[in-house]
Amino acid sequence: MKNYIVRGTDSSRQFRFFGANTTELVNVATAHHGTSPVVSAALGRTMTGTLMMGAMFKNDSDRVCVMIKGDGPIQGITVEADAKGNVKGYPHQAIVDIPKKENGKLDVSGAIGNAVMTVIKDIGMREPYTGQVPMLSGEIAEDFSLYFADSEQTNTAVILGVLIDRDYSIKQAGGIIIQVLPDATDEAITQIEERLKTFTSLTSYMDEGKSIEDIIKMLLGDDIDIMDTMEARFKCDCSKEQMERALISLGKQELTDIVNDDQEDLELVCHFCSTKYEFDKKDLKEILDEL
Repeated sequence: MKNYIVRGTDSSRQFRFFGANTTELVNVATAHHGTSPVVSAALGRTMTGTLMMGAMFKNDSDRVCVMIKGDGPIQGITVEADAKGNVKGYPHQAIVDIPKKENGKLDVSGAIGNAVMTVIKDIGMREPYTGQVPMLSGEIAEDFSLYFADSEQTNTAVILGVLIDRDYSIKQAGGIIIQVLPDATDEAITQIEERLKTFTSLTSYMDEGKSIEDIIKMLLGDDIDIMDTMEARFKCDCSKEQMERALISLGKQELTDIVNDDQEDLELVCHFCSTKYEFDKKDLKEILDEL
């Protein structure tokens, strides 16, 4: 499996981890949206982080949505994932051209600007759970860590990376989440913190040929217990039927105005995958008759 999520613990059960190789699915998403490099990096990081959050769920029907809204040129990012390794997402602006940082890296935080991250979890309760944090970093990984600490009271290290190739395709993409369990000792936590200080770049290690599991062992030690591995994929569940429901939700009067308009056809486009759905006058009249 080229794209996968792995989860487990260290052998002493002091930490649990989630890791994901998302290179191909981020490639698919960025190709759908025609993103510029800095947007590809921001979208890929958000998709990978959200995908691993989905892997934390117990029920297949559970879903999570992460929304970023900021005053930078990207304006926002929306990503949804489920417990089965499916993820979809889109940027509010696909093309952003801003200078790189002084170190030559893409300025993701500058593209996002001052922002807020909202996490909505639908886990079968009467109302979805919603948590919200200000994005103090804008580099996304640190902001996921802040969300876990602030909204879920869990000490969490989040590592996310997207490496853009010369042709603007995705060369490497992935992520790791490490969470402290109740029995973790101060000594073990300090050891992880020291290893994180010397950790360079996730995608650089991936580009050297190291697997996500190899990189997790660099942080937690060689003796880890992998509990589950599942395939990950970009998957949008849009359909023409969903688009029809969206048209119905406009109401009778607005639909009547659309039917009476001189325009022959109506085209609706899915935000998540850019698939286009055509509705001609006959389709629109049939939907109107149902109302």
